Amino acid sequence: MYESASTPESADEVAIRSLYQQAMDGWNRGSGEAFASPFAEDGDLVGFDGTHLKGRQEIASFHQQLFDTYVKGTRLVGKIRSVRFLTSDVALMHVVGGTIMAGQTDIEPERNSVQTLVATKTEGNGVWLHFKIQGLNTWEGQRRPKR
Repeated sequence: MYESASTPESADEVAIRSLYQQAMDGWNRGSGEAFASPFAEDGDLVGFDGTHLKGRQEIASFHQQLFDTYVKGTRLVGKIRSVRFLTSDVALMHVVGGTIMAGQTDIEPERNSVQTLVATKTEGNGVWLHFKIQGLNTWEGQRRPKR
C-alpha cells in the first residue's frame, strides 16, 4: 500500500474532496451535465439500488431524467468521512450522504447512503477525476441481523 505524507491540506486531497462537492453542486442545480462533470469519461456509478451507469454521458443523461422528474427540486447533502491514497494517483474516499426532498427541510433517513468513491489522477495534466462511485442505502444495513 502506498503511504502518503498527505495531510488534509494537501493539494491532491483538496482536489479529490472537491470532486464530491462538484457533484453535489450539480445535483442541487438539477443539472445532469454538472453532476457528471467530475467523472472520468469512462467512469462508473453504481446506485444504491444496483443501477450501473457506465461513462460520463450515461451518468449525465440518466441523472437529468431524474432531475426533471422524480428528484426535481431535491438537494443532496453529504459528509466526507475519509480520503485514503492507495497509490500516488489513486485515492479512495468514503462519504455519507442524503437527499432532502423538495419542500422538506431535513433528510429522510431512508434516502441516506454510504458511498465509496475511487478517484484517479490523469496522466499528463494531473487532474483528479472520479473513476467509480458505489452507494449503499444506510437503512438496508439496519435490516440485517446483528452478529
